[in-house]
Amino acid sequence: MNKKTISLGMIAFAVIIVIAFGSQLFFTLNPGERAVIFRPYSTGLDKTNIFKPGFHVKAPWNSITIYNVKELKREERMDVLDKNGLSINIDVSVRFNPIYDQIGYLHERFGRNYVDQLVVPEVRATVRQVAGRYTAEEIYSTKRSEVEQSIIQESKKSLDKNHIEMRALLIRSINLPDQIKQAIENKLKQQQEALAYKFKLDREKSEAERKRIEAEGIAGYNRIISKSLSDNVLKQRGIEATLELSKSNNSKIIVVGSSKDGLPLILGNN
Repeated sequence: MNKKTISLGMIAFAVIIVIAFGSQLFFTLNPGERAVIFRPYSTGLDKTNIFKPGFHVKAPWNSITIYNVKELKREERMDVLDKNGLSINIDVSVRFNPIYDQIGYLHERFGRNYVDQLVVPEVRATVRQVAGRYTAEEIYSTKRSEVEQSIIQESKKSLDKNHIEMRALLIRSINLPDQIKQAIENKLKQQQEALAYKFKLDREKSEAERKRIEAEGIAGYNRIISKSLSDNVLKQRGIEATLELSKSNNSKIIVVGSSKDGLPLILGNN
């Protein structure tokens, strides 16, 4: 058997191997996917070298696990207890995705079912813990934003430790028993009415104070003017006024010194 025949045989054998085991030798990852490899006969699960989108080759005895690392959304409805033991129904939405370069550790601890094994239980547990620190009224109205921020921060912290990046968490609705809800809404209405009444009283008090200060100012001004008006000053002002009147076309006769205070008198007009 010559070398050419041997070479052709080896090529044919290689082609047969590729055809028979092609699906176990080659794999392709699409955008939004990552993969981890498990080598049963050597190093086991490779948690640090993560396969990225593209064409890849592997040994047929090694196995590949592909993860969807696109952002996912999960909506959960749960019953929780408030600080006083009152049952509250809360709907939340959470958006998240695996941390790309940590899916090896995620795969080792939770596997591909990590959403139900990790994300949902952690979010539900956090919502219950946070809700237990507040009353129903605070959760429903007065501290709703604070409750939501606490759930977000604590859920994010917990998921980050477990290789999940939480993008957002939103409380979609909070449902209370009808009687409790009505009582809270009535209380809030009364508080708003009380605040409006207080604002009206404060405004009226401010207006009354402004008028009092204005009146005191006018009275003080009059006292100062009265003290400055002596008899001589008044006579001088009278003379000046008389002179101005004498310039009028309607003035005809001026009698000087005939009045009680010795001021000129102007008699006659058209």
